[in-house]
Amino acid sequence: MRDPYTVLGVSQSASDDEVKKAYRELARKYHPDNYQNNPLADLAEEKMKEINEAYDTITKQRAGGYAGSSSGGYQRGGYTSASANPTYARVRNLINAGDLAQAEQLLYEVGQKDGEWYFLSGSIAYRKGWLDEAMQNYTLAVQMEPGNMEYRQALTLMQRGSMGGYRPAGYATGMDAMDCCTTLMCLNCLCGGGRC
Repeated sequence: MRDPYTVLGVSQSASDDEVKKAYRELARKYHPDNYQNNPLADLAEEKMKEINEAYDTITKQRAGGYAGSSSGGYQRGGYTSASANPTYARVRNLINAGDLAQAEQLLYEVGQKDGEWYFLSGSIAYRKGWLDEAMQNYTLAVQMEPGNMEYRQALTLMQRGSMGGYRPAGYATGMDAMDCCTTLMCLNCLCGGGRC
């Protein structure tokens, strides 16, 4: 990864508020929801990852959790992921490729459950449409690693219901089976038992 300050377009002397503002503007611009059914969706997703990693690196550096630790960060030679566990990188790739069964199987082979484990488990659940389980896992991830912006952003988006771009088709419309049945019963009553 490039220098995190360059990624966010701010100087190293920028205040925390300036860094946060730059991050939010870029996150709004490159959020995957803005690129649904767009040939640039993959590029936007990569850019969003880079922005999240840059912001996470800067906040960790400023909080004293500097690079070189197993928690990751910007180091000479590039960026290390949020953990030293290469299995998590494979799980992320599988989730992005849509291979949820393989991602889940690989994730359950990890011995110790940390914040990233719960985040990835939540991401798999979300992609499957299991929103309650996703919310629980994202919450646990944030509780375990409250400084991780990626985890916090996922939880915040779920709480706001803003992750519509990744919801299954039934959730995107906001209509569930009960709404559908209620609508059909009302139409039946209005049409006099089906004689419309």
